[in-house]
Amino acid sequence: MSDNIVNYLLELLEKKGSDIQYGNENVTQLEHALQCAELAEQHNKSDAFIAAALLHDIGHLLYEDKDPIHQGKDGVHEDLGADYLSKYFGEEVTLPIRAHVASKRYLAAVEEGYYDELSEASKISLKVQGGIFSKEEAEEFINKPQMKKAVEMRRFDDQAKILNKKTPSVEHFRKYVEKSFQATS
Repeated sequence: MSDNIVNYLLELLEKKGSDIQYGNENVTQLEHALQCAELAEQHNKSDAFIAAALLHDIGHLLYEDKDPIHQGKDGVHEDLGADYLSKYFGEEVTLPIRAHVASKRYLAAVEEGYYDELSEASKISLKVQGGIFSKEEAEEFINKPQMKKAVEMRRFDDQAKILNKKTPSVEHFRKYVEKSFQATS
């Protein structure tokens, strides 16, 4: 079973991800995923963290129709992806994925200059995704389990938008996804 789902996820990234732009950025979903996973690997993160970094935007690839974000609507891709992956992976993988959009909202609220550093596409999606957290929302968010990891992954997410960057292939990251897979009953 793990081989089937891992193959499916990696093929989805390779095939559909190479055809779909990452939001309104200059990179594809695949390029973005590989850059994010590579950053996690370079920072010696856990297998589960690297798998989450690779798969954090898989929700964008699960829509049957076009991603609603292209029509200025929030399709809640983070929940779609985390819900789907929760059948196969534990919370070490799914919680940072579920929280990577909220992490952007958090960072924009608490870190001076963060919002200004976002790409224009990220600023637009931030607005669609609920905007900047209030102080209370930010405090409530960061005190939940694993949110510091989610924020760390968000930082990699924000950096993973470099046009024509050479990265390892999807196959390079297979081992992290396989090691993070957990049998479900």
